[in-house]
Amino acid sequence: MPPTSALLPGERGDGPQPAVTGSEFAPLLREIKDRGLLKRRRGYYARTIVLNSLALAAVWTGVMLAGGSWWVLLLAVPLGVFSGRTGFLGHDAGHQQIAGSRRANRVLGLVHSNLLLGMSYGWWNDKHNRHHAHPNHVGKDPDVDVGALVWTQAQATERKGFARFVTKHQARLFFPMLLLEGFALKVAGIVDLKRQPALERAVEGALLAAHLVGYAVLLLSAMPVGVAAVFALLHHALFGLHLGCSFAPNHKGMPMPEADGERWGHLRRQVLTSRNVRGGRVTDWFLGGLNYQVEHHLFPSMPRPNLRLAQPVVRRHCHRLGVPYTEAGLIDSYVQALRHMHAVGAPLRATR
Repeated sequence: MPPTSALLPGERGDGPQPAVTGSEFAPLLREIKDRGLLKRRRGYYARTIVLNSLALAAVWTGVMLAGGSWWVLLLAVPLGVFSGRTGFLGHDAGHQQIAGSRRANRVLGLVHSNLLLGMSYGWWNDKHNRHHAHPNHVGKDPDVDVGALVWTQAQATERKGFARFVTKHQARLFFPMLLLEGFALKVAGIVDLKRQPALERAVEGALLAAHLVGYAVLLLSAMPVGVAAVFALLHHALFGLHLGCSFAPNHKGMPMPEADGERWGHLRRQVLTSRNVRGGRVTDWFLGGLNYQVEHHLFPSMPRPNLRLAQPVVRRHCHRLGVPYTEAGLIDSYVQALRHMHAVGAPLRATR
């Protein structure tokens, strides 16, 4: 089935009408449970955590042995990649995919997010859970709120000054702006600390401070200040680009429900707003399993390695119901997302 095109404000399209009951999801859930696909995969995650830790340790060992040479900047590339891998583990812990208890998952999330990345686990979890509850729903999904970028023409027409210029050209600027995402994620988490309860704020704040101090000490003990500054900039730019490229294909350019979305059941709300990315094991690795976005949204606590096993079951169920199941190649998924962003800015380009 061809990919579903994104609906701009004012368009209804000819897609499926909202479901009248929530029963569409129940048979799928039973089949997924019967296949054991919601069971924890502790061995997989233990291996993944160990291998990722060893990779990070190897990169940092290389940084220390480089002797402050400018050649050390080459190591910012694998560090950006494995920082992204660390972020995927924090994401999976937030969804309770790794361990059997919330406490254990929280500890894993705090270690991988706050301590290793300097990114607030509490902030990310709050934001991401709201996204999962109402994906692509304007006014409810924080991922489509007005920010550096906008996602509807109604949002675009309200832009003023420099923000208006950015919106006009946001499709062209999207990937360059992702180079700032690594810094933006850290700043947003720090700002969010004031929202958190006192105990959580103390724990998260202490771990964020430990990350910052440890990161600075590692860099400054391994290289001159100038090289360290460039290394940090390059590392965070590549980290942000990696994460942005992993999340961008998932929902951008997909339908954005407003009133109709309120009447969709769980299955349609998650399937119609999500896009899978076709590919093999390399794609799975690079995108952290988020290429199975439909399955992930239907079953957010499903362990990452089970998503590809659930895909044929979900696809078959959607086809049986006549619900569009959207898949695209990696490049095509970016093209669709950029095309939507370009269309959003069209009214501003039409006026001077």
